[in-house]
Amino acid sequence: MFVKSAMVKREKCFTVKMEDSVQVGFDLLEKHSIDALPVVEGTEYKGIFTWYHAYRAFFYSGKSNEDFVNSTKISDVMVNEKIYLNIDDVYEKALVELNDFPIIAVVENHQFLGIVTRFDIVNQLQSAFGMNQPGYRITFTSVESEGRIGRLGEIIEKYKESVISLVTFDETNKMVRRIVLKIKKKDNVDRFVKELEKSGFRVLDIAEDK
Repeated sequence: MFVKSAMVKREKCFTVKMEDSVQVGFDLLEKHSIDALPVVEGTEYKGIFTWYHAYRAFFYSGKSNEDFVNSTKISDVMVNEKIYLNIDDVYEKALVELNDFPIIAVVENHQFLGIVTRFDIVNQLQSAFGMNQPGYRITFTSVESEGRIGRLGEIIEKYKESVISLVTFDETNKMVRRIVLKIKKKDNVDRFVKELEKSGFRVLDIAEDK
């Protein structure tokens, strides 16, 4: 999935300007119950304004609260001027770039296009794992050899399983891959699992999501 499929478009984003006071930023954050705002001049992306970085700047400023929020500009405390996503980036990249930030901007040729939020990414992960659908989640390992995923596909086809999600992970041992498969509920899960084991897959866990 690409970033453009998960982002909040700029028309729906709340933004601040570089010359706005910190108080303006605080008011918007509080009004909309959010943790961060993109800083935009016209349509050009400039950075991110957050509660955390504003309060951190206040702590080291030595100013009174009233003086700080009214005299300090957004440009003085904004961050992530050069950290953003491109519209055709895969959404997995957002997992890395977001890190501890609540939002990350989507930018193309310096133009602000929208944001991806941590909430959006969590929702995408839940969808990738089929977390909101009932079924059997089977965790197993496979040796890293040619044709193993193809063999898994053959077993799925043999038992006419309906796949909700299929995710693979690299193990510490580079010769082994961990696979998490979620299938719809049927009465043949035991036979399906036995076929996996017969074919060399090592089943670690079977869980039923209701």
